[in-house]
Amino acid sequence: MVCEVYQAAPTQLAAGVHTISCDEMTGVQALERAAPTQPMRPGQVERREFEYIRHGTLSLMANLEVGNGRIIQSSLGPTRTEVDFVAHIAQTVATDEEAQWIFIVDQLNTHKSEGLVCWVAEVCGVTTELGVKGTNGILESMASRSVFLSDQGHRIRFVYVPLHTSWLNQVEIWFSILIRRLLHRANMASLEELQERIRAFIVYFNQTAKAFKWTYNGRHLAA
Repeated sequence: MVCEVYQAAPTQLAAGVHTISCDEMTGVQALERAAPTQPMRPGQVERREFEYIRHGTLSLMANLEVGNGRIIQSSLGPTRTEVDFVAHIAQTVATDEEAQWIFIVDQLNTHKSEGLVCWVAEVCGVTTELGVKGTNGILESMASRSVFLSDQGHRIRFVYVPLHTSWLNQVEIWFSILIRRLLHRANMASLEELQERIRAFIVYFNQTAKAFKWTYNGRHLAA
């Protein structure tokens, strides 16, 4: 299912349908080296100070537009709660309010929350009684909420990657790029600097972004 959504994404985007690979990177640290890095010299590699000062952490919620490979409407903040995720999805949809949106996410409980169901129902004009969380109806359990959020009849819907297959979520590829090109060697004096550097990297990345070439077709991998 997920691979089919990926394959259709470029055509869908041309028709005005957004296919978004979405996930969170938590605990992104603002680390300041305790001493300046010594640059390379003839016969000597770069030397980085191993001791550092911690300036706190941020959670990054990122959206990869599968059809063109760009990062859109990312959120940076101290937490990644149910409320945070609903707000993140809402601000993303607000960039193209009348369009159809398909969000590819993992099985995290905040991706199947009561708040998300209520928001989707409101925005999509669903008048069906939602029930009571933990008791009955659509809101009863994560399973029932997942069925509702996956409904292909909704203008905004969610596609869930199977358990233990986070590698199927394309935004994970971008997270690895962010780590290698920015965070691994970064020297951040504050959370504000960390935020600014991540946002600047997204702008830089999007200038030459292309859709990832996805070749996996969903067949079982050899043991």
